[in-house]
Amino acid sequence: MKIILLEEVRKVGKKGDVVEVSDAYARNVLIKQKKALEATKENQNSLKLKQKNEEKIAAENLEEAKAQKEKLDSAQVTVRVKTGENGRLFGSISSKEIADAAKEQLGLELDRKKIVLENPIKSIGEMAVTVKLHPQVRAELKVKVESL
Repeated sequence: MKIILLEEVRKVGKKGDVVEVSDAYARNVLIKQKKALEATKENQNSLKLKQKNEEKIAAENLEEAKAQKEKLDSAQVTVRVKTGENGRLFGSISSKEIADAAKEQLGLELDRKKIVLENPIKSIGEMAVTVKLHPQVRAELKVKVESL
């Protein structure tokens, strides 16, 4: 029996694949657990439309990420913190503080988990921080740390 997989099934195939399996396995396991549909013309057409829609959404997300990259590459965020002698911070600057400063100063909503800090920021000055906007798009945000 030919079926369309609705999710990845081990040793059978990935989501969206049209595969041939035994009738019993298809009816008693895969279709019953809603992991597959019978590969009728209707279901195949529905699958094609769904895939085209997902591709369109993915392309839009990529374009949106590229546009946001342009903004971030030319932007600078200032974070003001308490410091001790010689410009050393009490603690370090976290990605949450950078995300909050970007929201406040630039009006951009950044997810703190997507801000990559290779080394903790523990001193006054300017640093470039990488922001993962999309699996294919990374931006550089300039962070300026100043003393209160």
